[in-house]
Amino acid sequence: MDRTDCASRVIAAPPATVYGALLDRESLEAWLPPDGMRGRVERWDPRPGGGFRMVLTYLNPAGSPGKTSDATDVVDVGFADLVSPKRVVQRAVFESDDPAYAGTMTMTWHLAAAGDGTEVTVTVTDVPAGIDQAVHEAGIASSLANLASYVEGTL
Repeated sequence: MDRTDCASRVIAAPPATVYGALLDRESLEAWLPPDGMRGRVERWDPRPGGGFRMVLTYLNPAGSPGKTSDATDVVDVGFADLVSPKRVVQRAVFESDDPAYAGTMTMTWHLAAAGDGTEVTVTVTDVPAGIDQAVHEAGIASSLANLASYVEGTL
């Protein structure tokens, strides 16, 4: 598990606005699920040492079996580091009986001012072997696009 996946995007919103969307339960439910999924937060504690549990449900699970069940991915996420408005570090563990999805991956969300917006770079380390790299990076890019639409629409 030494693979690193990443994606980035410039979002037309200030870093503080983007950071706020990373740490707001309703916002996260709205933008984090990539295309083809919906998400529900079951537990929420937005502080270092806290975290959340999210259930991601495939809208059409045919051909894309979930990690937890045929139609779901359940992930427990801990907040390892929160530096407003620059960085959010999460440690994510999928609920799965399949050893290909075992382990803790670290997701670091870097926020940097870029003109009138924010460059958001997501770097994921220790990605479990069962997660296809191209699919994962496309999912991260989809979440970033959703985040952009979400915060740009609420300014």
